Amino acid sequence: MSQTYLYIQNANEVITVAGYSEKPATKERMNELSIIKKGSVLVKGDRIIAVGPDKDLQNQFASEISEAKTIQAAGKIVTPGFVDPHTHLVFAGSRENEFNMRLQGKTYMDIMNAGGGIHATTRATQEADENQLFSESVKRLNRFLLQGVTTIEAKSGYGLTLEHEIKQLEVAKQLDEEHVVDIVSTFMGAHAVPVEFKENPDAFVDIVINEMIPKVAELGLAEFNDVFCEHGVFTPEQSKKILEAGLKHGLLPKIHADEIEPYEGAELAAEVGAISADHLLKASEKGMEQMADQGVIGVLLPGTAFFLMAESANGRKMIDTGVPVALSTDCNPGSSPTVSLPLIMNLGCLKMGMTPAEVLTATTINAAHAINRAEEIGSIEVGKKADLVLLDVPNYMQMQYLYGVNHTSKVIKAGKLVVENGRLI
Repeated sequence: MSQTYLYIQNANEVITVAGYSEKPATKERMNELSIIKKGSVLVKGDRIIAVGPDKDLQNQFASEISEAKTIQAAGKIVTPGFVDPHTHLVFAGSRENEFNMRLQGKTYMDIMNAGGGIHATTRATQEADENQLFSESVKRLNRFLLQGVTTIEAKSGYGLTLEHEIKQLEVAKQLDEEHVVDIVSTFMGAHAVPVEFKENPDAFVDIVINEMIPKVAELGLAEFNDVFCEHGVFTPEQSKKILEAGLKHGLLPKIHADEIEPYEGAELAAEVGAISADHLLKASEKGMEQMADQGVIGVLLPGTAFFLMAESANGRKMIDTGVPVALSTDCNPGSSPTVSLPLIMNLGCLKMGMTPAEVLTATTINAAHAINRAEEIGSIEVGKKADLVLLDVPNYMQMQYLYGVNHTSKVIKAGKLVVENGRLI
């Protein structure tokens, strides 16, 4: 059976973000989007086979275009499928009561003492079976897709036992197999210290290193290994042991770093060669410089700071320092219960001083690098997977100017139209 052609024709702008597949964009290059005016994209099967001005493609590929299903893109822009490189997609339960408590002035410790916080989600996730976790997670995944997200990373970390961490990762694997959105899995058994190990966290670190990591690697359920390096959670020394143990088993290191206070998490990310360091609200200048030197991607999560009513990470300074920056929702039930990557782009501009071009780079090719997928996705280039978004705006800057709006008109995943007029197909 011959592969079918798809022709996305005559967009106001095709935002290719081309030229960064080997290394992420940094500094001023994050503003270089390689835009094609009145551009078109030709797809064969699940791959992009041509991109350029519509007139050029019409001349060079007349035969293929005559066979193609054509999608008119006049008046719209076309971007790569958006990539969300930091989510906690698979969990059970909801914590809106804590949101109300915070608005009434309750502190994090007040909420924890009332039975809330991460341990509330852990209890709900442990009690849920795989069917419930799948059902709740697929609803979130559908909402991601409706807003142009075609690939996401999903962390475990609400199981905190070997059995329940594997359960989360198995659900993520099932989602990847059955849903059109691609899921890249991260093991995060070191998300919090369980209540029963509060007085002896090193004993839990030993379990993560000696029991959880080897089994997760053996089952092939994760590509990355993450740890929450923060005062009161895991120390830099404990975090280093956990990340190095993951490396021995083939799991690439990621790290939740310097979210609440400076804690040398950025420095540790550079030391162990982490693919990314995430959060970074309180990262030191030294840590930023070391990340830039080592090419560690800074995954910034402005929605988390926004929801917690905290100051955002200094994205402007990181970019100017040379850190390759990506953006993510940090979708989770406690500190960022959102699936709106477009809103995160808005916050990148309004709260972190990033330009409209930089936030597009940060949610496409740099985000793809943060999950080790830049050779396949994140830009519109010949040979790459045909993950594309049509947005109902005449230019890319209007996406951020008209903030708080989902501009997604159509989504193409691996060469197939999967969203049209705000609905899943």
